[in-house]
Amino acid sequence: MKRLPAALATAAVGAATVAALPMTGAAAATGGVTGYATQNGGTTGGAGGTTVKATTGTAIHQALCGRASSSTPITIQVEGTITVGNTAKVSGTSCTTAAGVIEIKEVSNVTIVGVGAGAVFDQIGIHLRGSANIIVQNVTVRNVKKSGSPTSNGGDAIGMESNVHNVWIDHNTLYASGGEDEGYDSLIDMKAGTTYVTVSYNTLRNSGRGGLVGSSDSDLANGPVTFHHNLYENIDSRTPLLRGATAHIYNNYYVNLNESGINPRAGGKARVDNNYFKNSKDVLGTFYTDLPGSWQVSGNIFDNVTWSAPSDENNPAGPDPRSNTSISIPYAYQLDAAGCVPQIVTATAGAGTGLQVSNGSCSVTPPPATTPPTTTPPPTTTPPSGGNLSIGAGADGSSKASGTSYGNVIDGSTGTSWSPAGSTGDISVKWGAATTISRVVIKESAAGRIGAWHLLNADTGAVLSSGTGAGTITFAATSLKKITFRITSASATPTVAEFETYAS
Repeated sequence: MKRLPAALATAAVGAATVAALPMTGAAAATGGVTGYATQNGGTTGGAGGTTVKATTGTAIHQALCGRASSSTPITIQVEGTITVGNTAKVSGTSCTTAAGVIEIKEVSNVTIVGVGAGAVFDQIGIHLRGSANIIVQNVTVRNVKKSGSPTSNGGDAIGMESNVHNVWIDHNTLYASGGEDEGYDSLIDMKAGTTYVTVSYNTLRNSGRGGLVGSSDSDLANGPVTFHHNLYENIDSRTPLLRGATAHIYNNYYVNLNESGINPRAGGKARVDNNYFKNSKDVLGTFYTDLPGSWQVSGNIFDNVTWSAPSDENNPAGPDPRSNTSISIPYAYQLDAAGCVPQIVTATAGAGTGLQVSNGSCSVTPPPATTPPTTTPPPTTTPPSGGNLSIGAGADGSSKASGTSYGNVIDGSTGTSWSPAGSTGDISVKWGAATTISRVVIKESAAGRIGAWHLLNADTGAVLSSGTGAGTITFAATSLKKITFRITSASATPTVAEFETYAS
């Protein structure tokens, strides 16, 4: 495969020859889980369950095996580097695991999420088999091999097979250091009955194969799958390969696809909307087979893209891509204009980007309101030590109900409160100079109303923590001028009496 630097150049599009297809409209944007993973009952992962932390692969397996049942919801926060060497088989009534691979097998209702800048899975793959309602978010998986040493997961960074459904692969970085000759296989593979998957805001880089949906021309019962706002860089082929599957592919940024790109075949169908293809070859079509696939295209930009001549086993869609099928999309979504896709995707895709997303209008926003809580254990009610730094600070918010005030959360009195104008909203504490915070206490006047929330560094939009319910929230010490408590769900109108902040 072609060798490129690992980092993608993010310069603005220059004067290269650009071809664009007409843009079509779309329904309103949705937040949190998007695409086909919202169908078939939806995808919530471990939301509503317990939260545990893991610093080894063995600890991940122990968390799965320690549940009351194989379907008990759980969020596993992963820190540090996971390797083949620290991943042992663990046995239990609620799990089936194996050494040398992260095994999400015959289980459901699980979230695996990297903490902060994200965990690293070094030469070890994540394997989903016979599982449902799974979220993998904010992790880096690198250099997983099928030959050489060590080997893991058949050489796939993330592999799904054998009746897997409702999976969300989001904000991850997946890369190899070469192709099949160097011992690697794919970055994301789906086969043997994998359905209702969304792959969003990921970086896939430096691999011979991006991924497939369907492992052979007889493995045709997979999909549908949504791919959106992903960065594919220096990939030889399969971005993705679709055998008999339907995929909605929109707002992705493709750079240096060396041999071929989106490859529907054997009845596979791709709806390809508002993507940006740059410095690439044969980015769409049916390749390496005489079993045709089809595509619907709209709004894409082809920047320095070359096309092969048609042959018995190659049917490129270009140089003037036209639709040859029609694909109906059952969920709501909103398209960024293709021209801003390079900027949006490079700002949001991959681990360690704060789970930021596009607002569908070529701007970046913090994590959407319906993202499942994924980054902190349930808060406790033990107050921290030290002085409350909110006293004497300022406060503002997104809205306030009649009779309430932003300032009521920093006055040191639980007899006053703030409520949003609706059931959700933001309340913030702010200072004139940078202040180091590592703990927050949220006190309610009417207990038990606050549901899910995010705690944000309002200076940068980064998520400091997420969870459910009021109480004490701890996180890595952070210097900031403004901190925001964002309530994203509630059982009734929330009433926040105090928003206390502490250095330790």
